[in-house]
Amino acid sequence: MPTEDLAVRFDRVTKRYGDHTVLDGLDLEVARGERVTLIGPSGSGKTTILRLLMTLERVTDGVIHVAGQPFSHMPGRTPGKLVPASERHLAGRRRRIGMVFQQFNLFPHMSVLDNVVEAPVHVLGESRDEAARRARDLLELVGLADKVDARPTRLSGGQQQRVAIARALAMRPEILLLDEVTSALDPELVAEVLDVLRDVAHRTDITLLCVTHEMGFARDVSDRILMFDGGRIIESGPADELLEAPTEERTRAFLGSVR
Repeated sequence: MPTEDLAVRFDRVTKRYGDHTVLDGLDLEVARGERVTLIGPSGSGKTTILRLLMTLERVTDGVIHVAGQPFSHMPGRTPGKLVPASERHLAGRRRRIGMVFQQFNLFPHMSVLDNVVEAPVHVLGESRDEAARRARDLLELVGLADKVDARPTRLSGGQQQRVAIARALAMRPEILLLDEVTSALDPELVAEVLDVLRDVAHRTDITLLCVTHEMGFARDVSDRILMFDGGRIIESGPADELLEAPTEERTRAFLGSVR
């Protein structure tokens, strides 16, 4: 695939913690606008991919590219040679990426509207009026137009996670990362958050990388599903194909455990 069509490319990326290898020479390409879900047992490396893209971790070996440009690395003094990225380089590049975590991490002393407005004003330099207009549109998208003045502590867990989704989208990311976004919710609240994310996936052209154990959601939003085990992709394919007729025994066993 031409480089200009790629949102994300992992080129032989390895991540180690001491003697423990979490990702093992990973090659991965995600096209612009593609929705990709990462599945696999705990410790298989899938969440590490999101953490590397959020610059919460650094690669051990290999290079990550975002939007056709080096992300984990930057040009060095020697022509054609890449060196590990500086914090300044990372700060400029990671604005392309938004993430919704398992925990909501909202500011409890701020209103719902201000939680969504804060980062676009202070990070993107938007005017408060402009940021507030977009925040109201996003809160309507996630079904919380009537909660703009509420404090997060007055909301249910599902509502708080929907605010967190609006907050991530307010930063105008090209790539949205979802890390088990329903795992901290009570079962009766899971459906409302997944419905919002389905709507985001279907109504925007954002690139989506998702880690989830919700296979119904993965089927609905994914162009492709990747099965991880031992820091490697052991199987990949279109959502319906992989979920209905996996070829690897390890994939069949995993899917049997989460259904």
